[in-house]
Amino acid sequence: MNIEDFRSYCLAKPAVEESFPFDEYTLVFKVAGKMFAATGLKEEIFRVNLKCDPERALELRETYAAIIPGYHMNKKHWNTIVVDELMDEQLFAKLIDHSYELVIASLTKKLRLEFDLEN
Repeated sequence: MNIEDFRSYCLAKPAVEESFPFDEYTLVFKVAGKMFAATGLKEEIFRVNLKCDPERALELRETYAAIIPGYHMNKKHWNTIVVDELMDEQLFAKLIDHSYELVIASLTKKLRLEFDLEN
């Protein structure tokens, strides 16, 4: 998956917006105003920060060399995925989905209803 495919995949999800809250090079994806993915546009290597359940984060880091603690993030709850080294688009898509779902689960019921995210 390249950066454009990643962008399209994220934007296809309900209530997702993209923004540049930190600088003009750090692309952030938010659901209902909460960040679930970020990537640097000036990086030579395509990397993405994704939220992750802490136990699963540790398992993924032990299993895949391309998944490391979140760069510039809370390392307990965020992973950095070196996408070109991961070489598994299905897993990458599942990790994006997991991050998105974690953020939705953390929202209040009122916000989930407001953004039409209730099942």
